[in-house]
Amino acid sequence: MLCCIPFPAQSHIKAMLKFAKLLHHRGFHITFVNTEFNHKRFLKTLGSNSLDGLPDFQFEAIPDSLPDSDEDATQDVTLLCESVRKQNFLAPLNAVLAKLNNDAISTSSNPPVTCIVSDGFMSTFTIIAAEEIGAPIVLFYTIAACSFMGFKQLRAVVEKGLAPLKDESCFTNGYLETVIDWIPGMRDIHLRDLPTFLRTTNSDDIMFNFVMETTDRAHEASAVVLHTFDALEPDVLDALSSMLPHVYTVGPLQLHLNQIPEHPLKMGYSLWKEETECLEWLNTKAPNSVVYVNFGSIAVVTPEQLVEFGWGLANSKLPFFWVIRPDLVIGESAILPPEFVAETKERSLIAGWCPQEQVLHHPSVGGFLTHSGWNSTVESITAGVPTYALLAILRRPANGLSLYLQ
Repeated sequence: MLCCIPFPAQSHIKAMLKFAKLLHHRGFHITFVNTEFNHKRFLKTLGSNSLDGLPDFQFEAIPDSLPDSDEDATQDVTLLCESVRKQNFLAPLNAVLAKLNNDAISTSSNPPVTCIVSDGFMSTFTIIAAEEIGAPIVLFYTIAACSFMGFKQLRAVVEKGLAPLKDESCFTNGYLETVIDWIPGMRDIHLRDLPTFLRTTNSDDIMFNFVMETTDRAHEASAVVLHTFDALEPDVLDALSSMLPHVYTVGPLQLHLNQIPEHPLKMGYSLWKEETECLEWLNTKAPNSVVYVNFGSIAVVTPEQLVEFGWGLANSKLPFFWVIRPDLVIGESAILPPEFVAETKERSLIAGWCPQEQVLHHPSVGGFLTHSGWNSTVESITAGVPTYALLAILRRPANGLSLYLQ
């Protein structure tokens, strides 16, 4: 049996669940371990029987040590990472592993746990859990190979005195343009090209230390699996293969799933309810005419940024489908001015969440305005849809956005 443990956030759960389905198709028994918070969100979104599973594909839930909440929103990622660092997940995971192994002995209905498949960002405690039961561990990083390499090099960045930043002036004085010419497989890069977690002046910064710690022990795993593919990142993958015992690529996951019969586990991947009515609206639009806009499952904006971004879309004069999550605006409801609604009502649709892969494959979608999260990037590549990076666009005024889209 494989015990699969994702990091408790939407994109990580989705990728791990797809990977688990592929492994199940190849004959492995699966136990998928969500946090209790996300387990409840799945039940709320997909239905009370959605996680009943199969005899050989089951679900378990463990606490995350965060305050109880029924909020339909992404939890504070910094608090989650701090909880992982404190190994608050270790004892509950050990209890699940003991239960699975005891059940295997007493009932013989399922085999014992023979391997842990852990999200790489849970490795600080999953490696310990694997050692305690004498099982190998595979670390699955749901990120690009270049991102993983960047995380692996943060420790060296610290040792070279390049991070944490000495003071706030480093953000404006050109310091981030420092050339980095010593990372294998990554040519012509600067300090600004490395993961943004290093952009802190605090040596005790939780996220900065978390990403270093969760890659420090990657070499101890039996294998490292990355959600990418060889043709996309050949140089950095070659470099990683020389640094770690076994590195495998498994992406794009959806293309692999497309090659097998429909999986018997009839459940989706979303923690939010997907509003499928958008597909009917897209059916009314001309091919390649619609801009699809989605900031992902974690990014947040201020009310002012939301309105400014909305006017950029309005000024483009293009039809657009915009996903505005219930928790997108920091501490407030997402409210757009009546003038914006009047200006765009004939050519726009706004939804709280959607089946993104179906949207990207719809013939009317001609471009994807994205926060550039890795799941979204891989899904847009799979669908063959051009992407426009949100981070670059947010530095442009509204009229600049309209020109950018055109």
